[in-house]
Amino acid sequence: MPENSLPTADTDAQKRGKSPLSLEISGISKSFGRFPALNDVSLHARDKEFLALLGPSGSGKTTLLRVLAGLERPDAGEVRFAGEDFLSLPVRSRKVGMVFQHYALFRHMTVAQNIAFGLTVRPRRERPSKSETADRVADLLKLVQLEDLGARFPAQLSGGQRQRVALARALAIEPKMLLLDEPFGALDAQVRRELRRWLRELHDRAGVTTVFVTHDQEEALDLADRVAILKDGRLIQLGTPNEVYEKPADPFVYDFLGAACRLPGVIEGGRLTVADWESKAPADAPQGRVDVFFRPDEVMFAPLDGAGLAGEVKAVVQRGPDARIECLIEGRLFELEARGPGVPSGVAPGLSLRIKPLRPKIYAAA
Repeated sequence: MPENSLPTADTDAQKRGKSPLSLEISGISKSFGRFPALNDVSLHARDKEFLALLGPSGSGKTTLLRVLAGLERPDAGEVRFAGEDFLSLPVRSRKVGMVFQHYALFRHMTVAQNIAFGLTVRPRRERPSKSETADRVADLLKLVQLEDLGARFPAQLSGGQRQRVALARALAIEPKMLLLDEPFGALDAQVRRELRRWLRELHDRAGVTTVFVTHDQEEALDLADRVAILKDGRLIQLGTPNEVYEKPADPFVYDFLGAACRLPGVIEGGRLTVADWESKAPADAPQGRVDVFFRPDEVMFAPLDGAGLAGEVKAVVQRGPDARIECLIEGRLFELEARGPGVPSGVAPGLSLRIKPLRPKIYAAA
C-alpha cells in the first residue's frame, strides 16, 4: 500500500461523504507531581482537519500537544493516528512537524539552511540528494512567500517572516501532522491578524492534519474547522466555531469565548424573572435559580415603559458609527455596545431606560 493511502474502512467512509478519522485521542491523562495537567481527555480530528486547542493558561492544551509530538509521555490513554498506535512509535517515525511560539531558528544558518535542516540530519539512506533538498527548499520558500530571502539570516527578518520560515522548516520533512504551539504569540496584534488567513491557506495547500494551540479566542474561531475547549486539564466542549459560540456547553465556555454580561434570575412556572424584568422562559431552560448571560452587543435599548431590565446610563463613548454605553443595572456597571449608525435614540448619560437582552443564554446557578 502506498505511504499516503488510507485503510479500506476509511476509504469507504470517504465514499459515503464522511472524512476518515485521522487523529484519535482516548482517555489521555498526564500529571506533573501532584498537578493533573490532563485528566481523561478524549477527542478526534478528521483527515486534513484544522483543529484548535483553546483554553486559558494551565488548561492542558500545550501538554496535549507535547504528548502528540513525543515530548511528553502520558500516564494513561491512547493516541492513534491514521489507525496506528502513535504512542508506540519513535518520535522520528511519527513524521510530525512542530512550530513553537519563539521560532527556534538557528541563528548561524541562513533561511534556506534552516528550512533544509530536517532533511540534512536524516540517516544517510533516508536523506534526499542535495539537488532534491534544494528543490524542496525552493518550493517551500515560494509557498511561504519568501522566495528572495533564502540567503538571509534570521536576525535580518521580521517576526512574521521568521515564523513563516519556522513553518516552512516544519513542512520540509513532509509531515503527516502539523503541530503549532502558540505560533503567533510573540507577534504584535496587527501581524497576527495578517498571518491568520495566510496560515489557513497554507494548511489547505499543504493538505495535512493540523493541531493548533492558542489562548486567543478570536484566532481559534477564525482559523479552525473545529475547536476543542479545555479547562483545568479537561475537555469541556468540542465543535465547529459556530457550534461552540452559539451553543456553549456551560458558563465557562460562554464567558471565555467573548465579552459576557451575567445576572442572577429565577425560572418558575415557565416564567423567567431577572431583577424587575419578567419574560417567557425557553422550553429547555433549567428550573429554579439560574444565571442569565448575554453579549454586550446583543441588546436593545427602550424607554422605561418598554420591556427589559431597568438601567441608568452612566457614560457614552462613540467610536465612528458604534458606541460603548456604560449602564448601571441592579447596582452593577455593564459596558454595553451599540453597533451603528450612531448612538441609539434615548440613550444619553443620566437617563434611565430599559435594556433587553436579545439572545440570552440560561444556565442553572452554580
